[in-house]
This record gives sequence, structure tokens and C-alpha cells, in this order.
Amino acid sequence: MYWTEDADKNEVFQVPENILDLSFRIDCKCLPNDHAWPLSQALQQALPWLSQEQGAGIHLIHGPGSQNGWMRPEGPDELIHLSKRTRLTLRMPSERVDDALALEGEQLEFNEYRVVLGMAHVKPLSTYEVQFSRNVICDPGMEEEHFLEHAADEIRKLDIRPRKLMSGMTQQLRSPDGDVTTRSLMVADLEPQEAVALQEIGIGGGRLLGCGLFTPHKGIKSARES
Repeated sequence: MYWTEDADKNEVFQVPENILDLSFRIDCKCLPNDHAWPLSQALQQALPWLSQEQGAGIHLIHGPGSQNGWMRPEGPDELIHLSKRTRLTLRMPSERVDDALALEGEQLEFNEYRVVLGMAHVKPLSTYEVQFSRNVICDPGMEEEHFLEHAADEIRKLDIRPRKLMSGMTQQLRSPDGDVTTRSLMVADLEPQEAVALQEIGIGGGRLLGCGLFTPHKGIKSARES
């Protein structure tokens, strides 16, 4: 007889620390909605090695969402006003964390805007079952159904079984090489190890433009509103 015991259902998944998030306090009153390209260039100038790190990514800076009758500005040049709680987050291989912490006290300048970086908090990736990306690169004019099929294929390549996907807003990110079309994507019902793998690797390109990066999300209802 060959007999194996069931896996320990109470075993706690230990989050690996090969990829971490660095959350910087910032002093910045406002930024344009579409700041992906200039922010990326400013950070690459401050950290010349950044573009060579496959696991590195730049989360775009987001102000408050639409609520209580107030509508968040949507145009690319409209300004989002930032509070003192707003953070700039970098996703970074663990061996580069100390190098990236050199940004504390520095300031990034692009166009007429200035972002002063304060102290950073190093955070492990989340095991939350719902993960959300505001920007996943897609082909211009791609229908929602085809986008979801493509996203599911990319997720399978990470050895993750896609169970629930929901797409959202389409937007354009401007760059000197032409506009980049993106869609938001929510992935739900993830196992803890799947959630971490999705954050570590992401899907699609453009990580230094804030694309393909996933963060924990409240759930389906919130994703639909986003």
C-alpha cells in the first residue's frame, strides 16, 4: 500500500522576499494624470541601473478616486492633487533594496513638477486573493473579450489557473515612441502563492511605466467602480 497524508491545511504560506515593495513618503502637491513617462525617466536618471533589473517596476502615483459627488479628473493633462498620505512605490529585487533606499531625501524633477522623496517603508508582497493592475498593455482597439482571453493565457504561463478575471477602463499613456494602450485588470480567487507570483512577475511589458504590476484590491465591486 502507498499512502500519503493530506497536506496540512493550517500550514501558513511564507512569503518569499526576493521581490519587495518600497513605499516612499513624498512631498508633492499635484501631478498630471498621465505622468508615467516623465516619472520613469526621472527615476531611471536617479537610479541608472533600474532599467537593467528585470524584477523592478514603478507604481504610478494615484490621487483619491471619485466619491461623494466629487469626480476624479480624467484628462491626461488634468492635475491630480495629492495628500500627505500619498506614496511613491517601487517594486524591487531584494538585492537592490539598499541601492534604491538611496533615494530618500532626493527630489525628482520633470517638466514643472517636483517630487521630494522622504523615508521609505519596505513591504513584502501581499497574499491577498484579489489582485488588481490599473494598466496592462494591450493592442489598440482590442475588444474586452479578446483582452481577457489574452490575459488568461499570460496568467497560465505563470502556472496560475485563472478563475475570475474582470477588465475595466482603457487609457492611453503617452511616450515619445507613441501612445501605449492599456486596460485595467482584476484577478480573483488566487491562492496565496499565486498572488505572490502574479505580483513578482506580472503580465505584459512596461513595468517601468507602471504597467503589468499588481497590488491587492478590495474585490469585484470595487474593481468595477475603478
